[in-house]
Amino acid sequence: MKDKPIGIFDSGVGGLTVLREVEKLLPFEDIVYFGDTARVPYGSKSKSTIIKFSRESAGFLKRKRVKMIVAACNTSSALALEDLKKSFNIPVLGVIEAGVIRAVAVTRKKRIAVIGTKSTIKSNSYQKLIAKKNKSIKVYSKSCPLFVPLVEEGVLNGRIVKEAMKMYLRSLNDKDIDVIILGCTHYPLLKHQISSYLKGVVVIDSAKEVAGYARSILKSKNLLSPKSRKPKVEFYLSDEPKEFVRLAKLFLGRKIPNPKI
Repeated sequence: MKDKPIGIFDSGVGGLTVLREVEKLLPFEDIVYFGDTARVPYGSKSKSTIIKFSRESAGFLKRKRVKMIVAACNTSSALALEDLKKSFNIPVLGVIEAGVIRAVAVTRKKRIAVIGTKSTIKSNSYQKLIAKKNKSIKVYSKSCPLFVPLVEEGVLNGRIVKEAMKMYLRSLNDKDIDVIILGCTHYPLLKHQISSYLKGVVVIDSAKEVAGYARSILKSKNLLSPKSRKPKVEFYLSDEPKEFVRLAKLFLGRKIPNPKI
């Protein structure tokens, strides 16, 4: 069981930021990544469809005999996680809870901002979970729809990025927040720019936090892979890999082997 891989799924490439952090924190673990590129984005779909797609993506990973499933997609984490936990007999993690736990722990002013896609912000998942952890915390949320296409075009610096930062984050500067959660797996690629704009604000990278959460769960269940072994990473997609391979190089900083379809 220890030697089985960790399974990670996303509707596309955003989950690669989670994979990158898992590789850093769990360097001896095999990983199977599934990108449902034929049906991206999940965010524009109904809740029942998102649950169906998430079940199918997680089911694919289960057939690969993984020991843990990480839903590296904020939409799946927001709308399908409880269903997935009931449907599979292995640990299933989402990207929302880990980021919330960290944010609640570090805020001193009890004023937290959450940025994400329209569907994630509209779901109120972060707001509800923060309230569950601490009702006295004030949450400010903001959708930043241009951040994803900027990242996917490789536009991470320059005037356009600065203008986008100003357009979306200016209102948060007036809220006296001390913590901001990156509620989209694309956003870590803009982490430094966001941090520079919101000076003095702690930036919570949910991808990084979920990797730490995964490690703690595997350790508690005695499922960590033995040390000093060379890990294997496999990539699977539901559609044409060319664009995914291009973006994977941007997200991971390396070329990946051709994904299987």
